[in-house]
Amino acid sequence: MIIEAAMLHVKSGLESDFEAAFKKASKIICSMDGYLSHELHKCIKVKGKYLLLVRWETLESHTVGFRSSAEYQEWKKLLHHFYDPFPTVEHFEEIEM
Repeated sequence: MIIEAAMLHVKSGLESDFEAAFKKASKIICSMDGYLSHELHKCIKVKGKYLLLVRWETLESHTVGFRSSAEYQEWKKLLHHFYDPFPTVEHFEEIEM
């Protein structure tokens, strides 16, 4: 399992619109092969800042399966215009202890 982490900076004044659009977009990502779960967190101290965490079975589930899909084009249409700057996405794997 890998975790995709993205710090999202939503344009000022569009936070409510973004959250509504994200609810719609959540249905898209939930339907993808290799998707496990996701969480969206709103920053307490910085208005318009969000943390998105998505759990995928494999890195390729996200980078190839999701990003090359028609569903991703709809995801982009719903969400990408809210961001400034565009988010950096990183991937993490758990360290076995």
